[in-house]
Amino acid sequence: MTATDQLTRAGGLLPVEPVLRRLSVITLFNAFGNGLFFPLGVLYFTRIVGLDATSVGLGMTVAGLAGVAAGIPAGRAADRWGARRVCGLLWAGCGLATAAYTLVTSYAGFLIAVICVTALFMASRAVMGAVYADVLPAAGRVEARGYLRMIVYVAMAVGGACGAVALQLDTRAAYVVVILLNALTFAAPALMLRTLPSAAQAEERPAVSQAVAEDRWRAVRDLPYLAVTVLNALLVVQYTLAEVGLPLWIVERTEAPRWTAALLMIVNCVLVALLQVRVARRASQVPSAVRAMGWAGLLLAAACAVYALSAGLSPVWAVVALTVGAVIQVFAEVLSAAGGWTLGYELADARAHGVYQGVFGSGMSAGMMVGPALITVTAIRHGTAGWALLAVLFAVAGLAVRPAVRWARRDTWRGEPN
Repeated sequence: MTATDQLTRAGGLLPVEPVLRRLSVITLFNAFGNGLFFPLGVLYFTRIVGLDATSVGLGMTVAGLAGVAAGIPAGRAADRWGARRVCGLLWAGCGLATAAYTLVTSYAGFLIAVICVTALFMASRAVMGAVYADVLPAAGRVEARGYLRMIVYVAMAVGGACGAVALQLDTRAAYVVVILLNALTFAAPALMLRTLPSAAQAEERPAVSQAVAEDRWRAVRDLPYLAVTVLNALLVVQYTLAEVGLPLWIVERTEAPRWTAALLMIVNCVLVALLQVRVARRASQVPSAVRAMGWAGLLLAAACAVYALSAGLSPVWAVVALTVGAVIQVFAEVLSAAGGWTLGYELADARAHGVYQGVFGSGMSAGMMVGPALITVTAIRHGTAGWALLAVLFAVAGLAVRPAVRWARRDTWRGEPN
């Protein structure tokens, strides 16, 4: 069955291929729960629990650091005990820790709970990369991830709309119901993960030599792979640009109405859902992935330039400029996502996907963590000059992927030829 056949949907909704169908259901559950909770998490701790907003933000930053650190040991555990088993346990822990939010009455309790949830969640995201490597055929892996990402955006949008009901009610009972529902969306998929079968070609993967078994941590010393990971992390900053930077930019620096932030988020979700599978199909080999990353960096630079132009324009033209910038950024987003998936797999040693995907996932988590501060001290604080600095950063990161990949592919000890 070809990669395209795997993505053929039964009844126009779910794929025919059994493993991808089950992964789609798992992704649907989990993404719905995340979308349900994300819009109201901070408000629950400030409005219902009564914590200071600044303290909550600091606690989430500390939790983010814990999440970045959790990815690599989680990947090591996946190599040793199996990615599906480890990810299932991590998601079960996420469910329990999320449910514990309902018991928080103090800042100490909040810190313990949010660190546990964030570390477990980010570790599970890193291990899911190894799960995909374990259960999806290599030929259709990147395209399948594009399809699953489309499901994530649709499910999170639906979850966010449902979460808005709790925001409108603004009662402790409403928040608690949402939190417990989110906890269930971790617990149910955790059980389903363990029943996923391995890909048929798994037996064709290189055997694990004794030297490899004794050196599972070598991914953190693999300098070419780390270079690609860092460059991908810089491009990942674009996600916080959309989620944090643009709302602040719209309110503080432009004449555009505040609802423009919601409009741009809708544009992003719709276009990613429409484009991601098609783009992933065209960036599933190393050369095409390198080109995709280069174009992503240049498009992000162009988007930064357009965003900068929105300052000082009339409300109508500011909305137009911001929307154009958002559309350009979507193309960069789907290109970089597909390119990053391909390089993260193809440059890794296939005998130790767990720790390699843990490293790559930790890099993405680090990019997400530093993104808000980076965008605030550049674009938001310094306006056009700050946008220019971000544009240069994105362009250089995208274009630098080519020499970094060339360096990585010169390594001769990898488990699979690239």
